[in-house]
Amino acid sequence: MAVHFIVDSASDITPDEAKALGVTMLPLKVVFGDTEYADKIDMTHTQFYEKLIESDVLPTTCQIPPSDYEDAYAPILAAGDDIVVVALSSKLSGTCQSAMIAAMEHPGRVYVVDSLSVCIGERILLEYGLTLAKQGLSAEEIFHSLMAQTGKIRILALLDTLEYLKKGGRISAATALAGSLLSIKPVITTENGEVAMAGKARGSKQGNNLLRQLIEKAGGIDYSKPYALAYSGLSDTLLQKYIADSADIWKNHADQLPIYSVGCVIGTHIGPGAIAVAFFEP
Repeated sequence: MAVHFIVDSASDITPDEAKALGVTMLPLKVVFGDTEYADKIDMTHTQFYEKLIESDVLPTTCQIPPSDYEDAYAPILAAGDDIVVVALSSKLSGTCQSAMIAAMEHPGRVYVVDSLSVCIGERILLEYGLTLAKQGLSAEEIFHSLMAQTGKIRILALLDTLEYLKKGGRISAATALAGSLLSIKPVITTENGEVAMAGKARGSKQGNNLLRQLIEKAGGIDYSKPYALAYSGLSDTLLQKYIADSADIWKNHADQLPIYSVGCVIGTHIGPGAIAVAFFEP
């Protein structure tokens, strides 16, 4: 009996990556105006940011319904495998609740992990689960191990613009204007599954320094577990600048850094030009 993983598209795992990892990826829906797209199925990250930049109104995202999880569970269980679901934070979406509702019909066979994270934070939790599965742990053992690690995940994102926080109503137009004039770069994180402000810096250089300080404050990076970096938008230029400025953090631990693109769930609110780091605390 094998363990099969299911993850949602808020993890920013693409269909091709999911296939290579041997996991099932279920898409949230992205709505621009009257048109709905299945995240990463009907719209790539590049297409999403092209539309986001052109649009005056923010798109919305829709949670995955229980029926989608039920449809995904059925063939896997029929094949004799147990399931571990790694889900977007329950504080940010009803997707995790949908997975749990569908799992109620299969006690002892389907285990739902509330990642209390999103984006590459959710991704690295899945990757850790895959490592445990390779070690021969059961679905139940993996579930308990992952639940014990959710509080150790740290995700930090340095924003390049306040425009999208303004569009989403999270800050006022006056605050956004003042921030733009002063070149304010906020850093956001997740705390207890919710998005929170971790700090602010003036300019990209000080923003990169703030990321370093916040990583140190967290106790550093546990390199024995997965970690990841990401960027939003159509270019990774700012991320590559951060990596160069922070080379000493990574150089003794990795020849090649795992870099990904931030998708619609978080990209809608942070806009293009953001950079992110996700890791487990020691």
